[in-house]
Amino acid sequence: MVSVIIPAYNEAERIADTVRAVQTIPQVDEIIVVDDGSSDNTAEAAALGGVRVIRLPQNCGKGEALTAGVAVARGDVLMFLDADLGETAQHAGALLEPVLKGDVDMTIAVLPPAQRKGGAGFVLRAAREGIKRATGFEPTAPLSGQRALTRALMDRIGKIESGFGVEVALTIDALRAGARVGEVPVPFRHRETGRDWRGVLHRAKQWWHVRRALKKRK
Repeated sequence: MVSVIIPAYNEAERIADTVRAVQTIPQVDEIIVVDDGSSDNTAEAAALGGVRVIRLPQNCGKGEALTAGVAVARGDVLMFLDADLGETAQHAGALLEPVLKGDVDMTIAVLPPAQRKGGAGFVLRAAREGIKRATGFEPTAPLSGQRALTRALMDRIGKIESGFGVEVALTIDALRAGARVGEVPVPFRHRETGRDWRGVLHRAKQWWHVRRALKKRK
């Protein structure tokens, strides 16, 4: 059984499209949207798709939202997808195939190049170098949140890192648990941060969380 967990914060405009796209994937048995304390109608938009919706009382962060979803998911394979993938979420089956076949324990999506210029890439470099130092594995997409993994691996990993350090932490923790990890090119598209103050603030917060996750795993 495959459970898809979608953490969502103020994604009312895109969550319905994302849910509909995931529902077209034959291997998916269960979809759980975790509304991370949104101030818009994210939960209502997701519920219209007939999927299970969990509402957190306040914004707790991506790691906590994933933890809430994992706690109620019934699948022996879990897939984590971002809420803003929209119709491109239909391609997520590519992440499932290697896991369902038993070729790997976790897959990580490698997305196409960004369509517009964003930051300087310092967060990406820090994450990639940190994972390599910790495990010897040099990922192409160290910050990719689109992943599939076995429940057995999730149980070995245990606690999910809080905040935006979750992806780096999952990779390191999985590899240190002896997991086979593979990267898969998938034509996902999501909202890209620009060079305005919101984008700069997002990357600064992301860098701090990544740094924290790496420091804890030295």
